[in-house]
Amino acid sequence: MKNKIFIPAFLTILTLLTSCGEDEDPGVVINEPATYSFTRNGASTVSFSGQTTRILMAEEIVSALSNTEFTEAEIDAMFAHAEGENDFADESNFGLNASSKNVRSKTAASADLFASNTTLSASIKEDFDGWIASQVADVFPNWNADASEGVAGQIQEAGGGSVRYVNTKGLEYNQAFGKGLIGALMVDQILNNYVSTTVLDAGTNAEDNDAGTLADGKNYTNMEHKWDEAYGYAYAKAANTADPNATLGENDSFLFKYIGRVEGDEDFAGIAAEIYNAFKLGRAAIVAGDYETRDEQADIIREKISMIIGIRAVYYLQQGKAGLETSGTIDYASVFHDLSEGFGFIYSLQFTRDPMSNSPYFTNAEVNAMLDELMEGNGFWDVTPAQLDEISSDIAARFTFTVEEAGS
Repeated sequence: MKNKIFIPAFLTILTLLTSCGEDEDPGVVINEPATYSFTRNGASTVSFSGQTTRILMAEEIVSALSNTEFTEAEIDAMFAHAEGENDFADESNFGLNASSKNVRSKTAASADLFASNTTLSASIKEDFDGWIASQVADVFPNWNADASEGVAGQIQEAGGGSVRYVNTKGLEYNQAFGKGLIGALMVDQILNNYVSTTVLDAGTNAEDNDAGTLADGKNYTNMEHKWDEAYGYAYAKAANTADPNATLGENDSFLFKYIGRVEGDEDFAGIAAEIYNAFKLGRAAIVAGDYETRDEQADIIREKISMIIGIRAVYYLQQGKAGLETSGTIDYASVFHDLSEGFGFIYSLQFTRDPMSNSPYFTNAEVNAMLDELMEGNGFWDVTPAQLDEISSDIAARFTFTVEEAGS
């Protein structure tokens, strides 16, 4: 019988700190690099150009929603871009116009949530189509008119601040679209697609990864690439994609930005490192063929990225509440801006993933119920602090944080 080896706790910690770990099989050693940098035969094996392309496209789409020179057809064409069409300014090195990729096809398109529910996927895509259509048809014609209850138009923040452009209920469609896309594209593709065993272990991926069989013409295995694609939806726009937290929150308008915002709240300090380290260790585990450790890291990614969405939903609702409860004149432009961002993050909750249940923290029906409450009557013009507290409490109760922690 083999002798059992007792490893003291301090040696286990030392092992982690030196970026080398072992699972229950003593023959498997995970060599975790200091940064998200993996090579084979002296060349990088990391590739997520498709994610960079879609994030760049999404940035231009959101920008177009605030430019009255664009028509609905033009913004629709950007969203559902066809290869070779001149839809984008395309000042990057990623050839957006020449690309066969687009944002719409990957919206609400994960293997785990939508492959068997194409009806819901189509309905969600139609939400984004509708926000584009309504921005152009309802808000653009009133761009220079003053907004009021039941009237779309502009409203300026107090003290000569930013001008916000809202619909008849005070909602900024560009915020609903942009923040909703964080969930429907980035979060859904990461949590419910690329770190899912459905995708990672599809076909002969596990056998090929064990054998070191590379994808055709590439320097990576299919499994390595799928994990990298998940990583790209979080970090593709970072100034240093291998060590992204050096410019955390500065380089895009989507998930990376809001990981940074949550990290900046002392109640959640460290969450950015938890997400990044899980990506890094999970990728190293794939190289080592340790799929148990890989899946453990996928669960950490699911939990922590889902928390980012929940925290920011509560944060913006509570910021809106604080604006409504001011002792002076209510700055409706600021309140509506906060609530519009909150609207988008609430929408994104349906794409989260509870690692304990393998279901979203909130269903599509639950999300729509919250949004319907916010939009009831005159929408943000009528919403009360009590309603915002109620929705905030309902969201926080599904997670491990409090309204007070998230709302500050």
